[in-house]
Amino acid sequence: MIFADRITAAEKLAEALSEYQDKNPLILAIPRGAVPMAKVIAEQLNGEMDVVLVRKLRAPGNPEFAIGSVDESGWVYLTEYAEQAGANQDYINQEVSVQLETIRQRRVQYTPMHPPVDPALRIDRWEGPVGPSVKHFIGELIGPPRDKVAVPHAVPHE
Repeated sequence: MIFADRITAAEKLAEALSEYQDKNPLILAIPRGAVPMAKVIAEQLNGEMDVVLVRKLRAPGNPEFAIGSVDESGWVYLTEYAEQAGANQDYINQEVSVQLETIRQRRVQYTPMHPPVDPALRIDRWEGPVGPSVKHFIGELIGPPRDKVAVPHAVPHE
């Protein structure tokens, strides 16, 4: 299914998750693009929304190429090709520090009035194709599956 835009995707996803309406679902979003979608889904399901702060670790000399990710707790996921991409341990440590500082700034920006919501108590399984940041989020922040994580496909680039 192709969606006209992110809001339409969110509305369709909320419909598909209607069994969770009024059951206090936790809707988590990886900023920035997923935040407006999560807001729509949380409102339609009468749930709670929070952000998950995971940052891509950029390859040396190629900042668009991900060699891994780091989450708010400092846990690092590295791809099997990180070293081949030119990332030695010193580079990785420096990149992790830069991305953790960005995460700290964004946490204050996104949720200044409350600490992050612990998703481990509220989510079970996930569906849909995902990249390294989402795999990191699912595996480390949520832990073993217990309920549901739903992921809409991205809108094609024009």
